[in-house]
Amino acid sequence: MPYFKPYSYDQSAMVALNFLDQLELDRFALTLHHLIDNRIDLSAFYEKYKNDGGGRTAYDTAILLKIVLFAYSKGIQSSREIQWQCEHNIIFKALSCDSVPHWTSIANFISAYPDAIESVFEQVLLVCDQEGLLGYELLAIDGGWPPRCKMSSNAAKEHSGTLNELAKKRDKIRKRIRHCMKEHKHLDKRKPRERERKERLEQNLASLDKHFEKIDQFLKTAAPRMGQGKRPKEVKSNITDNESAKMTTSKGTIQGYNGIATVDKKHQVIVDAQAFGEGQEYHTLEPVLAAVKSRYQRTGISEDVFADGIVVTADTGYSNEDNNAFLKDTGINAYIPDKQFRSRDPKFKHQKTKHGKRHQDKVKGIQPVIPASEFAFDARNKTCVCPAGNPMWLKNEATHGVGRSKVAFEGRLTDCRHCERKHQCMRNPSSADTREGHGRQVSFTVSTGRSATEWMMRRVDSAIGKHHYSHRMSVVEPVFANIGTNKRLNRFTLRSKKKVQGQWRLYCLVHNIEKLMRYGAVT
Repeated sequence: MPYFKPYSYDQSAMVALNFLDQLELDRFALTLHHLIDNRIDLSAFYEKYKNDGGGRTAYDTAILLKIVLFAYSKGIQSSREIQWQCEHNIIFKALSCDSVPHWTSIANFISAYPDAIESVFEQVLLVCDQEGLLGYELLAIDGGWPPRCKMSSNAAKEHSGTLNELAKKRDKIRKRIRHCMKEHKHLDKRKPRERERKERLEQNLASLDKHFEKIDQFLKTAAPRMGQGKRPKEVKSNITDNESAKMTTSKGTIQGYNGIATVDKKHQVIVDAQAFGEGQEYHTLEPVLAAVKSRYQRTGISEDVFADGIVVTADTGYSNEDNNAFLKDTGINAYIPDKQFRSRDPKFKHQKTKHGKRHQDKVKGIQPVIPASEFAFDARNKTCVCPAGNPMWLKNEATHGVGRSKVAFEGRLTDCRHCERKHQCMRNPSSADTREGHGRQVSFTVSTGRSATEWMMRRVDSAIGKHHYSHRMSVVEPVFANIGTNKRLNRFTLRSKKKVQGQWRLYCLVHNIEKLMRYGAVT
């Protein structure tokens, strides 16, 4: 039989640990430690502390900020999980100096100091500039990578609706409550064997009462929530977090916020991070540009960053007439393409032939038809000829925005009825066989060249415009890939725009500190 060295688990050992030595094992933790201790002023957190005259001592904000940012860098978002890590993980122990903040203290720190978090964000950005990480060449604005940074918040989409819809939902709940009370009264007369059913009914009644009271109180105090635009319409409110919004993503409809980031080209440093409770991106351009300008002024980086000629790029979601007019009037050197800019580029001329249409009509059994691009349209004479060679008649002409008009054509019934290609050209070919039917209809947008959109189109289609816009994806998309995939941010855990924005900036802080770790000399 082999002879082994004796051992026993029933013994104690003392291990000497130096916390700074443990931080050497993790480069991000070491950078985070030196940055917060030596380069960041945390006095913005001190205003809410009122224990200088007595009372219980508080955890140092430096320790709380370190463990939260380190946890986010490892994809840990739960406050309970962060507390557990402080008890068992040696790097967390080193950052917290062997203290274990309760999860409620951690959660309160994340949600209660959005203004102080913005102060830290600006100071880290200033350190990035001092370390030479900002390039002053190009800024890319985006709302994330698929499914974008549209993420669920701490609110249920089932509690959303216009005030009229919520009133109808309240009335339905009232009817259900009356029905349950009637049934409960009926069960009181029965034998004790109905006790379990009665208990379930009482639980259901309590839940319905709570839901009814929540909607009723909201309707008594809330005003209709209006959307953006020149003629705003009422949008859906949410009784839990009325600053969030229903948004459509590639993974379905969510109730949440859209995280917007502005990224510098040189080292992909985030210079601005904001959260918006609307799904559309076009109306966020002006506030984002204003925030970037004011932040550069406050930090002393630049008095007017856009007057220095820095290039601004954004994707097609930010393109509309109002935004283009704003950029033209303010003289910002921006390149924001419209949705048809690829079709005007000769390099993408045969893309549809080679790869097919990007969004082919495969939904609900709809068959693809001959696109309007195959119709011969003469904008000067306002005439159109179908692919079969038949002239079409001008059905309608109307203005379509500033400096643009929409021209609609329709094929003659006698031509479409006997055309050999009508099954490939029309979605409903049988409509051409009736007297009241219609031939194939197409429409084209004609521009007068005087709109701000036409001005932007010429900029984007130019050689320098294509050069600048080609950098957009490589600048901003890796940032969202890092935050969404590596840091595993898939939802916001807070309510209200201000608190969600604070949490979004914490994740962006992690990204910027990683850039300082790789390219700076903080340690």
